Amino acid sequence: MTKDIFLTNNLNNKKEKFIPLDEKNIRMYVCGPTVYDDPHIGNARPLIIFDILFRLLKNNFSKVTYVRNITDIDDKIIKSSQDQKISTKELTEKVASSFLEDCKFLNCENPTYQPKATEHINLMIEMINQLIKKGFAYEKNKHVYFEVNKFTDYGQLSNKKLEDLIAGSRIEISDNKKNSEDFVLWKPSEKDEPAWDSPWGKGRPGWHLECSAMSKKFLGDEFDIHGGGIDLLFPHHENEIAQSRCANDSKIFAKYWIHNAFITMSNEKMAKSQGNILKIKDFRNKISGQVIRLALMSAHYKQPLDWSDKLINDCQNTLDKWYRVYSSDTKSVEVTEEVLKPLYEDLNTPGYIANLHKLYEKANKGESKEIFISACKYIGL
Repeated sequence: MTKDIFLTNNLNNKKEKFIPLDEKNIRMYVCGPTVYDDPHIGNARPLIIFDILFRLLKNNFSKVTYVRNITDIDDKIIKSSQDQKISTKELTEKVASSFLEDCKFLNCENPTYQPKATEHINLMIEMINQLIKKGFAYEKNKHVYFEVNKFTDYGQLSNKKLEDLIAGSRIEISDNKKNSEDFVLWKPSEKDEPAWDSPWGKGRPGWHLECSAMSKKFLGDEFDIHGGGIDLLFPHHENEIAQSRCANDSKIFAKYWIHNAFITMSNEKMAKSQGNILKIKDFRNKISGQVIRLALMSAHYKQPLDWSDKLINDCQNTLDKWYRVYSSDTKSVEVTEEVLKPLYEDLNTPGYIANLHKLYEKANKGESKEIFISACKYIGL
């Protein structure tokens, strides 16, 4: 029997019972990396959080379709390729390969589908055509924009009025736009930049559109869960909702919106601009990926996680201790409801880790060893 799963839905900022659109196929989309540079520890947090959610869903439903995209065309990729004097293809293939190595290192299960943006340009053009035809988008000087004020629910996810969103965000200024808040769906490429043929001339898609087209292909017009880092909530996810609902004539896009909080260092947000980036690949030859995995689930996903040497050392010591009673050939047993309870309550990983500590104490005395090991494996440890 399926147990009740509760998740914090950022569409209304409430913890809700998860009720799937179709119990026979749970559908989840998570924004993957933009492959312009090797992923850092901040990028690893959603990898772990949504991997745990994927495992939890698979243990409760017969079929779960998990899509995590790879963005392999955007402005950052073009700039990085130019800086490195290599083609965008060479850059994106190199970084995507590094990303997949990171996923293995962190013991993440493969998503059901991992589409690349450049493989779905035709679907993006099709979606833009639909938006123009329905009066939600317009073309000017080979640029196509989504007209934000035509979508009355804009701002629902970020829970802000349109004028507040405009005031608080970095809006691209352009004489081609009707309104400053309109966002790009298609733009012309400069000479020597990647370009695709379209009804509006050679160019490339806007970043927001990519996820809308790929989620539609693999999950349909409406699906259960959309996830990603909290930094994507506005404008990326807000814009995805607008263009998808308008193109698809749908009442919803995703039913549940789940976002993880930032990773900080000395309480400063980890970001390239801060110069405090730690790349996942730099840990590969130093420590076990399981140590990083445990560290990334040591705080609740909705809370910031402060990264430090102490956190890594504590997790290393914990796993060294646990592995003394761990053996891979121990038969798997069903993990009890009591042990799993924190995960069903909005993926409370710190609560689950506390249960693992209790189970370890018993296993260390020769009791319930199978349950302890099965409970570790449940979350990929």
